[in-house]
Amino acid sequence: MFGWPRLRVVLFTSVLVSLIFLPSWKSSWAVFLVRLLFVGFGQLLVFGLFERWPARLPRWLARWVLQVVAVAVVVPFSLAIAYSVTTVGDSVPWPSNSLRMSGFRMIFGISILLSPWIAMSALYRQISGAAQRQALSFELERSHLQRNAVETRLRLLQAQVEPHFLFNTLANVRELVDSGSPKASAVLGHLIAYLRAAVPRLNAKATTLGQEVELVRSYLELMHMRMPDRLQFMVQADDAALPMDCPPMTLLTLVENAVRHGIDPSEEGGRIEVRVRLRDGRCRAEVIDTGIGLLASGGGLGTGLSNLRERLQLAYHGDASLSLSALAPHGVCAEVEFPAAQGSP
Repeated sequence: MFGWPRLRVVLFTSVLVSLIFLPSWKSSWAVFLVRLLFVGFGQLLVFGLFERWPARLPRWLARWVLQVVAVAVVVPFSLAIAYSVTTVGDSVPWPSNSLRMSGFRMIFGISILLSPWIAMSALYRQISGAAQRQALSFELERSHLQRNAVETRLRLLQAQVEPHFLFNTLANVRELVDSGSPKASAVLGHLIAYLRAAVPRLNAKATTLGQEVELVRSYLELMHMRMPDRLQFMVQADDAALPMDCPPMTLLTLVENAVRHGIDPSEEGGRIEVRVRLRDGRCRAEVIDTGIGLLASGGGLGTGLSNLRERLQLAYHGDASLSLSALAPHGVCAEVEFPAAQGSP
């Protein structure tokens, strides 16, 4: 009710009006100012009172109308109190003094003319501020809902990654078991050790490129044991890129796709090269395979790569890319690029 912004308006207006009308005032300027302040504080009191009371109003009566009317109605009462206080000791009561009544009428007229406009201005600023705060609240709520929607979509896509990855890996081991390979037991042991490290990271919101590189290396070693004569691989990564964050299974999805759709269908097998670099504030990862190539494998994005592309777009708000390009004489280069950052993408 008596906040500093409102008190400042009363003080400034009273001083300004007293200075403007001082040439026509016949008495002390200090007394003139005190009377104006009495009126101003009385108006401020009723303005704040009817801002909160009564708690409920009839539908036909707007609160702002009640406040403006109250500001005008209180003027003669507060002014009468001001005159009674400032004329204590006078031999003639102030209502019987023509000079006093002349000053009373002048202050009354000034107050009636100015105070409703000042009240309307205060109400406008109040309503405008409330509207801005409400708009900001709505914007924050909308941003929160959008963020929740993105996180929900990411969790859904991540849930799709888990069975896709696990089923593909287990299918590769099953082929070894079905063929009666003496390496089946060793491969199964490596798979168990690998899954113990990989599965806990599937539900994580983010992982580092260093962790991804280690998983990729373990996966390729596992696949190499399965087909030692048909798969060769190489993994290179810049040291500066290793601490950078990325969505889980980013590199592993590319490598798994290269094995499943490039090397596996090829009679001669092939080579997979993984390169991770940090350039100009962006992480770039390439998975190159010399398998059957895009045309022979269908030329489009499979489930895993489509899922990865959408996860990258959601995680980096469109500032990430996934591309495939054919290599001569055969093979595919899969490349992902996203902003370098240490913190959950």
